[in-house]
Amino acid sequence: MDPVSSILDLLLNVEVFLLIFVLVLLKSSVKFVPQNRAWLIERFGKYHSTKEAGLNFIVPFIDRIAADRSLKEQAQDVPSQSAITKDNISLIVDGVLYFRVLDPYKATYGVDDYVFAVTQLSQTTMRSELGKMELDKTFEERDMLNTNIVTAINQASEPWGIQVLRYEIKDIVPPNSVMEAMEAQMKAERVKRAQILESEGDRQSAINVAEGKKQAQVLAAEAEKAEQILRAEGEAKAIIAVAEAQADALRKVGEAADTEQGQKAIQLDLATKAIAAKEAIARESSVVLLPESGTDASSLVAQGMSIINSLNKKQQS
Repeated sequence: MDPVSSILDLLLNVEVFLLIFVLVLLKSSVKFVPQNRAWLIERFGKYHSTKEAGLNFIVPFIDRIAADRSLKEQAQDVPSQSAITKDNISLIVDGVLYFRVLDPYKATYGVDDYVFAVTQLSQTTMRSELGKMELDKTFEERDMLNTNIVTAINQASEPWGIQVLRYEIKDIVPPNSVMEAMEAQMKAERVKRAQILESEGDRQSAINVAEGKKQAQVLAAEAEKAEQILRAEGEAKAIIAVAEAQADALRKVGEAADTEQGQKAIQLDLATKAIAAKEAIARESSVVLLPESGTDASSLVAQGMSIINSLNKKQQS
């Protein structure tokens, strides 16, 4: 074999090896960190840097990825546990914890397992907060309880680089005896509310009936008053009309009496009325006493005419 050819083959193999080595170095040194992730780099076993999302470079064979931390919000179930309230009632409580990593360095080197640590911390904090409240308050003030738990966990987990966003209690299960007592209390409250509503309805009904009677009496009195006023007005108008008619008749009689024909008519009317009066007196009694001059109808008429003439003279004077 030709020595030159052997050297050329050797050089070709070396070049291929170098090319492969360079490619391996490039692949090992170029790192693409995904979005919302953080890679912690150690050099010679010691923390060196934190690589964030995007293109990053490391030194092959010297640097290594020690931890890959997610910066997204995470949800972690908090297992059921027993807790005792302020009034010594044992409860079974579970919940859900929402948190995220703020500082990847602290989450990696400040605690061994930050998920387990924050879960255990939430359990102990929840037991502590429930011990400060009575049973009824745990149902009524659940939002305040959640807020207090979040505040307490954030204060304790600050060295771990963890931020707790919220804590939600899923279930609060009291003992069966307490459940039965609560159901009896709720039933009693419902019966009480029903009785109150019924009594309020009866009271309002009685008030409405009384108001109706009162308004009916007022309307009846007003109607009677209006009727009396109308009747009085009608009677007054009738009296005025009669008086006006009588005055009109007297006026016409007086006007007719000023004429000759009217005088004769008056004489005839007086004579007729005198005769009728004597007949009426005769029917009422068997004995009638009359003045001598009064027995003659003509004398009665003459007396009546003299009275009329005297009246006419007084009016003219």
